[in-house]
Amino acid sequence: MDKNIIVEDLGSGKVENLDVEIVERKGLGHPDTICDAASEAASRELSKYYLKHFGTILHHNVDKALLVAGQAKPNYGGGKLTKKIKIIIAGRATSKAEGKSIPVDDIAVKATKNILKENLHGLNIDNSFVIDTEIGGGSVDLQEVFGRKTEMPHANDTSFGVGFAPFSITEQLVLNSANLLNSKQFIKKNPFVGADIKVMGVRRHENIDITIACAIIDKYVESTNQYFELKAKISQALSKMAEPVRDSVNEINFHVNTADNREKKIVYITTTGLSAEMGDDGQVGRGNRVNGLITVRRPMSLEAAAGKNPVNHIGKLYNVLANLIAADIVKKIDDVHECTVNLLSQIGKPINEPLVANILISTKSGRISDEDKKECDEIAADWLDNIQKVTKQIVAGKILVY
Repeated sequence: MDKNIIVEDLGSGKVENLDVEIVERKGLGHPDTICDAASEAASRELSKYYLKHFGTILHHNVDKALLVAGQAKPNYGGGKLTKKIKIIIAGRATSKAEGKSIPVDDIAVKATKNILKENLHGLNIDNSFVIDTEIGGGSVDLQEVFGRKTEMPHANDTSFGVGFAPFSITEQLVLNSANLLNSKQFIKKNPFVGADIKVMGVRRHENIDITIACAIIDKYVESTNQYFELKAKISQALSKMAEPVRDSVNEINFHVNTADNREKKIVYITTTGLSAEMGDDGQVGRGNRVNGLITVRRPMSLEAAAGKNPVNHIGKLYNVLANLIAADIVKKIDDVHECTVNLLSQIGKPINEPLVANILISTKSGRISDEDKKECDEIAADWLDNIQKVTKQIVAGKILVY
């Protein structure tokens, strides 16, 4: 079946040939990422509930979430949270099927608490957060739903998704920096590091500078001098992490909490390890794209993927799928060193039949062969026909969108 796949040859150009590259990642404790994680967790648990009780994923979109910042009084040796952080999950979800009520709000609240406990440390979730929901309900006729179960889902919207592979050195360093500082292994050895991490990388020709904002938890710090000692440990760990790629560039420099002023004793300490305790609000869709990064020099979708239903919501599925196709092409075709994929749906059409699937290829040889073009076509078509496997991976939590 024709998938409307168009493969384009970009010659030997790639993002690392550009003079300047800018890349960002908002870590797990950033207010925007907290919102993405909460919405996605709610969607995932709703999907599991629907599957368990009704054998299929019923309609839902809980892709609106807002974090309203709290207030705190951080202090060396331990401060105090004076106003809880509030999270509001909103959207629509099937709340009744065949006369059976579905505890949509309870599922969303429990899912949010669990993901907060998973992603955040150094604070008591119940004592630090208020979680509220504004999820509109609705009923569904299961006979109609089951009548469609054997069909390929149809696109809910005319929308597009975009993805690319592989990550450049700068992109990988930014991602690895945030993931290192957010990792349970690192936190176990360095509990003073808060979950709110923001990483901004810039490559200028062959020099890479990576600026990190890292909230430090006050109860682990007794003085300004100790704070700077702990901050140095972070820089050392990041430098060690970057060793494998140092020979590939001229310089890699890490800069941690650059607003600090030792003489004026201005430091980034927090009670909870979150900037959300100090007036920093958050919202779904304002942070990382589905590949975990914000990439200024790459094509991007502005879609807020977190919380959208994983069955036929193109804003979610096509953005995930585009990245998977691009990565598979780079992996399987030796001559390809960079690939970008654009997928465009048409509302009401089967999700495995995009209006266009545009594959842009950059090769080592400078020209893509007809044989490789054909293989790109086959790889993309195979992924499209197996798109429902992507839904299963999203529900299982094997694919994240933030």
